[in-house]
Amino acid sequence: MTTIPEVLVISSRNVILPGFEQPQAATIRVDVHTGIIVDILQQYLRDEPSGHHHLKTRWINAGDQFVLPGLVDTHVHLQEPGQTDWEGFWTGTRAAISGGVTTLVDMPLDCLPPTTTVANLQMKKEAAEGQCWSDIAFWGGIIPGNQAELKPMADGGVKGFKCFLIDTGTDEFPWVSESELRTHMEELKDTPTVLLFHAELENPSLTGCHPQKYGDPTVYQTYLDSRPEEMEVAAISMIVRLQQEYPSLHCHIAHLSASTALPLIQTAKRRGSKLTVETCPHYLSLSATPRFNRHPEFKCSPPIREDQNREKLWDALIDGTIDCVASDHSPCALELKKLEEGDIMGAMGGIHGLGLGLSLLWTEGKKRGVSLAQIVRWTSEKTAQLAGLSASKGGIKVGLDGDLVIWDPNAEFEVSKKDLHFKNKLSPYEGMGLRGVVHQTFLRGRLVYDRKQNGFDGLEPVGNLL
Repeated sequence: MTTIPEVLVISSRNVILPGFEQPQAATIRVDVHTGIIVDILQQYLRDEPSGHHHLKTRWINAGDQFVLPGLVDTHVHLQEPGQTDWEGFWTGTRAAISGGVTTLVDMPLDCLPPTTTVANLQMKKEAAEGQCWSDIAFWGGIIPGNQAELKPMADGGVKGFKCFLIDTGTDEFPWVSESELRTHMEELKDTPTVLLFHAELENPSLTGCHPQKYGDPTVYQTYLDSRPEEMEVAAISMIVRLQQEYPSLHCHIAHLSASTALPLIQTAKRRGSKLTVETCPHYLSLSATPRFNRHPEFKCSPPIREDQNREKLWDALIDGTIDCVASDHSPCALELKKLEEGDIMGAMGGIHGLGLGLSLLWTEGKKRGVSLAQIVRWTSEKTAQLAGLSASKGGIKVGLDGDLVIWDPNAEFEVSKKDLHFKNKLSPYEGMGLRGVVHQTFLRGRLVYDRKQNGFDGLEPVGNLL
């Protein structure tokens, strides 16, 4: 086994540091044994600092390449235990690391059993042990009747709780009504945690629809018609109203897709509500067009909407109405996508995209004048705050974990299956030309991905359960 260095030192002319809009020249030193950043010299050094030669030092002169903090992806479905033909800790965390994501927070559904009890949480932890290339934490789940499990799960380490206001399609993880949700909010009102919402409101006239009610199931507009923006608006209206009854609770809107909900969110934030909002790379980089027809790989919920909607989401992200961006990597076995039939209505939803988010945001963001510092805030700093991980994650700062990414913002590539490190190699991004490539990823000072060395050759998973 390769000897692990005692110190990692990376120097670059372009380091994304907290509080700076422009990249800074800096030299970063990480104690590999503790995994902590111990020193940042705001100066680029061409040669290894004197005094380090007697140590086991990994010295990297990154030159003009950028050094970013590891990303924190707070919306990932890794499906394990129980659904490892869909995804798993080993493959999902490798995909994350290849895209500069050093910390994941795993969603509580799609695994069997779901993370809705203390006993199930323990099963999740045991399944993850020794398999993770990134660090990983867990969300718990809110379902009808499990309110007594919430505080013990919080004590057991979950970072917050996810609920659905609409049918999940999963018997083991049913949605909650407003009255059931009140019971859970009452239980958690004095607990420092966060409630995450799949914010589409159950509407019997729209959900669980029969394809023939709306038209051709292979046409994407049929799916759009079945999940209109009004469903998100209705759900967010309810969440905002409930939050006024429980003002101490931090509420978070997951995967916002409907721009028509933005005024509601803006009003709640102006009122001082503890409300945060995320959107996802697919809503920011894709727009619904006829090319989606017969292509179920574009199906997710809420849906990808039209280009005008996408532009409004970008505006809201830039002005701070939307706080952060997370992948919502939600894969399934390929046969469930019904690719041969092109059956969008009958296909399992969910975007396969973990590991591509940074390149997607950089490619689209540059068209809108977005800086790399802004992207880092949305995908690292703000997401670390959401998951309560700011004491160790979310930036390049003395005392935080040495999670570092060496990144070439100018390298271009066309997405192909060789770029997909998750289990089921299907993605709506295949064939897209993207800009920005991760060359190396370090987790707590240890090299865990090296593009030049075939990615993971000679390396090992060192991820921790957070």
